[in-house]
Amino acid sequence: MGKQKTKELENPFVYKGYDGPAYFCDREKETENLISALKNGRNITLLSPRKIGKTGLIKHVFNRISSTEKDAVCIYVDIFSTQNLHDFVQVLGAAIVDEALRREKSLMSKVLDAFKAWRPVVTVDVLTGMPSLSLNIDSTSDEYTLKSIFDYLKSSKKKVYVAIDEFQQVAYYPEKGTEALLRSHVQFSNAGFIFSGSRQHLMAEMFNSPQRPFYQSTEFMNLQPIPEDAYYEFASRFFEAKKGSLSQEVFHDIYQRFDGYTWYIQLMMNRLYEGNKRITELHQATDAIIAVLATLTPQYEMLMTFLTSNQVNLLKAIAKEGKVEQPQSNEFIKRNDLPSPSSVKAALDVLVDKELVYTQPDGYIIYDRLLNLWLQRGMTAEL
Repeated sequence: MGKQKTKELENPFVYKGYDGPAYFCDREKETENLISALKNGRNITLLSPRKIGKTGLIKHVFNRISSTEKDAVCIYVDIFSTQNLHDFVQVLGAAIVDEALRREKSLMSKVLDAFKAWRPVVTVDVLTGMPSLSLNIDSTSDEYTLKSIFDYLKSSKKKVYVAIDEFQQVAYYPEKGTEALLRSHVQFSNAGFIFSGSRQHLMAEMFNSPQRPFYQSTEFMNLQPIPEDAYYEFASRFFEAKKGSLSQEVFHDIYQRFDGYTWYIQLMMNRLYEGNKRITELHQATDAIIAVLATLTPQYEMLMTFLTSNQVNLLKAIAKEGKVEQPQSNEFIKRNDLPSPSSVKAALDVLVDKELVYTQPDGYIIYDRLLNLWLQRGMTAEL
């Protein structure tokens, strides 16, 4: 991953991807801690729920490293969609080839020469007519190819940093011993690694359990929401730059509604910045939220059709209360006209597994804050 060039954006509130340090809010301490750990040979396990900003932080860290270390190689891969070791090797291999091409096209032949099992395949997009490169890797040689990847990284004369996002996916691979296989390569690698994940309980078990291969092999970092004051200062600066203003009261309302989660706040600020110069009234925030919910309604309605009535009713009950400490308690069940505790437990297990409901130390919440508001609004027709 090469250095990210800062460009001037029409709307400075980025909620998809990373567009350079000018549009990245705070995280100064976290950035310095991550860079220091990596440069001093300590691998990191980065934990946070989704939509709080861990991917943006990783790319910001890599941007900083690339800015200060001219020859540093930063490779970022997201393995959330991978189902097995073969998928993992494909994704990691493609990231290495992409980085090689980004740096110098002549490196392509050197990379492919290092990996005899890789066969480049050029395809043409049927709509755009643009060519794209993919890799065809023989699935029977996955372990050999993985070894070749780590040997290639180890042989590099440059400092290499690798971030593997949603790393908990490897725990679901059907191949036995995948974690041990990866650990055997990582421990002898001279590259620096960030293992990030959003399923915090599973990630904690992978890196904290003495029975797991990655036990105590990394330094932990739990990512928290950006402090409200710092976030407000960041956001208001862009409104002032176009000779407008952002009320602290309005920003506070949005920050509290979404518990400080970066993605939601960026989305709402993006909407407000698009259509307004001065944000001074609470109804402006409410109008923006309602507009977003309107675009999401077909998606959420379709989601409800894939759930049982018990699961939908439990979702609505959790949305109604905001946070539920004991969803199987008689009080909660009676208050929300739910079936037996065993039926609630069965529904809850499915909702947690589907990541629709998230477990916090102080109770259960709906993972998607916008879905939570959509369900609440369906019951009250108000925000």
